[in-house]
Amino acid sequence: MIYAPGCVRTMAGLRLCFVVILGLAVLMDCSDAHSLPDITDPQFISDCVQTHNQYRSATNPFASNMLYMTWDDALAVTAQAWARFCIRKHNIYLREAKRVHPTFPSVGENLWFGYPPSHFSVELAMKNWVNDELKYYNYGPNACSTVCGHYTQAVWADSYKVGCAVQICPNGVEGFSTKESALFVCNYAPAGNLNGARPYEEGKPCSSCGGGRCENNLCRDPVRDKLIAYNWSPDWDPEKRRCGAFCKAVLVLRPLALMLIFLSAYTVKIYYPDMFAYE
Repeated sequence: MIYAPGCVRTMAGLRLCFVVILGLAVLMDCSDAHSLPDITDPQFISDCVQTHNQYRSATNPFASNMLYMTWDDALAVTAQAWARFCIRKHNIYLREAKRVHPTFPSVGENLWFGYPPSHFSVELAMKNWVNDELKYYNYGPNACSTVCGHYTQAVWADSYKVGCAVQICPNGVEGFSTKESALFVCNYAPAGNLNGARPYEEGKPCSSCGGGRCENNLCRDPVRDKLIAYNWSPDWDPEKRRCGAFCKAVLVLRPLALMLIFLSAYTVKIYYPDMFAYE
C-alpha cells in the first residue's frame, strides 16, 4: 500500500488539505484587518452623521441658520488617508483644496486620538470635541479661553458635509503615545473656523434657513443634502504606495494556485501511475 505524505492520501484528503491552506491564508490576511469600522460601514456613517446633528441641533444659544449635516464619501476618503499617517498633526494639504476634495473649495478637520483602540466610539470623540470644549467658548464676545476649535468646527452652521475615518495605529500616534492607539479624523465642508466669524447666528431655530424645511432645529434642503458618489482619492494617500486589496489577493492566491497544481499532479502520479499525456 502506498501512503502519500501529509494530508494527501485520498482525493477527499486533497480537498481537505486545500481547504486548510486556504483557511490559513484567509486568517493571515485577516490578521492585518482593522477591528474598528471602515468608512463604508453603514452604522459608522450613521453614528457620525447623527451624533454631529444631535449636537448641532442643541446649541446654546440656539442657532437660526444651522444646516443639517450629511455624509460625503470624498471627505471620508481624505480622512482615512490622513489617519493612516498616525501623527498628531492636522492634514498639511488642507490649504490645497483640490488635494483634499474634488469639488469643495475648503475643507475643515477635527482630530481625536486615544488608547486602547477598543475604547473608541464616535460618541466619546464628539463629547471630547463638544462637551469638553464648550465650557471654554463664550458666544457673546466669540472668544475661547483655551482650545475650542473642535467645538466651533463641529457646530459651524455653514459646514453641511462630513466624512470621518478611524485608524488603528499599532505603534501609537506620533506626538501622542507609542502605545497602540486609535486616530479618529473628521473632515468638514465647507470649512469652518473662519477668522473673526461666529460659528452660527443666534436666533429662533431655522428662522434664517432661507427655504427648505426645518428638522430638529436644523435647516434641510434636498439638493444640498443629496449624497454624491465620487471616484476619487487624494494623490498623497500612503495606501497608494502599499499593496492594496487586489495586490494582496494576488499574493495570497498565487502560492495557493501553485500548491493546488502540485497537489493535483502528485495525486495523479500516485493514484494513476500509468496515465500519460500525448500530443
